[in-house]
Amino acid sequence: MMYGLACVVAIGLAGGVFTAVFGTAGERQAVWVSAIVALVVQLLAFALARSMVDGGHGIAGWGLGAVICLVALVVYGFASRALGLPSNAAMLSLATYFFLTELIEPPLLNV
Repeated sequence: MMYGLACVVAIGLAGGVFTAVFGTAGERQAVWVSAIVALVVQLLAFALARSMVDGGHGIAGWGLGAVICLVALVVYGFASRALGLPSNAAMLSLATYFFLTELIEPPLLNV
């Protein structure tokens, strides 16, 4: 619960900055689509990592979550192109969201 709230805040703040930076409607749409993708992927990856912490494998869970984010970023690169989203806005925002949420994950794994 606490991690989900922290993710929403971090992604929301970064999304606000990206919305101010990217000017076109398509770019803004890509920023918010990326925000939704990042939130869903990170919450699933955190749940997996959290379950591994309970078994004594916290670092492995965190690493697996990072790999899941990397795979999601690659897949999203192809999907965003297929959907016609501007690549710079889509990829830069998703990578930033993943970076920010990965930074706040370790302290909250044991909570």
